[in-house]
Amino acid sequence: MGDDGAPDHPVFDADNHYYEAVDAFTRHLDPALGARVIQWCEVDGRRYHVIGGKVSHAVTNPTFDPVAFPGAMHDYFRGNPDRRNPLEFLAGREPIRAAYREPEARTATLDEQGLAGCLLFPTLGMIYEEPLAHDPEAVCHLFRAFNRWLVEDWTLDYGDRICAAPYITLADPNWAAQELAWALDNGARTVVMRPAAPTTTQGRRSPFDPLFDPFWTLANDAGIAVVVHAADSGVSSNGYAVDGFAATFSGGWKPSIKTFAIEQAIRDYLITLIFDNHFERFPNLRIASVENGAQYLPDLIRKLRSTADKMPGYWKEDPVETLRRHVWINPFWEDDVYEVAECVGPTRVIFGSDWPHIEALPEPMAYVKELKDFDAADQRLILNDNVRELITLRPT
Repeated sequence: MGDDGAPDHPVFDADNHYYEAVDAFTRHLDPALGARVIQWCEVDGRRYHVIGGKVSHAVTNPTFDPVAFPGAMHDYFRGNPDRRNPLEFLAGREPIRAAYREPEARTATLDEQGLAGCLLFPTLGMIYEEPLAHDPEAVCHLFRAFNRWLVEDWTLDYGDRICAAPYITLADPNWAAQELAWALDNGARTVVMRPAAPTTTQGRRSPFDPLFDPFWTLANDAGIAVVVHAADSGVSSNGYAVDGFAATFSGGWKPSIKTFAIEQAIRDYLITLIFDNHFERFPNLRIASVENGAQYLPDLIRKLRSTADKMPGYWKEDPVETLRRHVWINPFWEDDVYEVAECVGPTRVIFGSDWPHIEALPEPMAYVKELKDFDAADQRLILNDNVRELITLRPT
């Protein structure tokens, strides 16, 4: 560490976001498809997206101008020491910053924050597959247009500092493989998808079904890591709460099991990944879980060990070791990072601030103090080297 407490090595943030331009989904979409896929409408003076013919209220203001401050809910996720109503944290708004929509301005912000670089993920893009899941072809139209906007406005690798991940849907297996090939041709360092069983023309399928082998084969052979990021994964509340992304905080002060949907989605994804022997079939594949939290990990590992005991010979090696070799974990910044490192090892933990979302660390470098009990080598792994390894293509 330097005299000011800052690391004496680069820090690379594995979880940053942009706020999409107003035409992010429509600029490259055939206007004739607007009513089927996505278009804008105005309700009571406010603009909303219409997705698959239904108005989406998942985000209060999808134009993001004005927008809540980065880390507006920081104290809430720190345990809400002042016992405030969660909705109070979102009262403040500001005009949208250039750094949320322009790579040059974002690079300047990275400099101000003391960051060497960041992985960049969608905001609306992570929640717009589920509303269209009933129409797989429309889903593909939506994200083809979206990815063309992304490469146009951000590029997929801006100066080796901003690595923007194209969104891949498995709604159409052939489309997924073709889109991954396009992403690789355009310099992608990683791609992103949601932790969910996709809906195809043949119904819902596990993402590890052989149906999707064209995509996984290319990812394996190209050596590109696949990020599975928190999203609207369509997790059912089974009647205990209202389903839908917008329902999470709709109760105001009242808690809801919807707040645990992210953990359920990634737990089911990762355990099925191992149960289906996916890495035995694709041994060069790397997966990163980003912004899904990590409190589920100890239980997931217990379940893997218990299953291995009950089914001797099913796996060629300890399934926990398979997980530890192939999966990187970005815990929530408020999670117990030492527990996470104990579960998967310090070489598989990656730091991500979620900036500039409301759940973010307002100042990403504040995370350094959360690692004070790690030695200097492990701190560097978590803050920089692990994610750098992850986004370095490793072709077979």
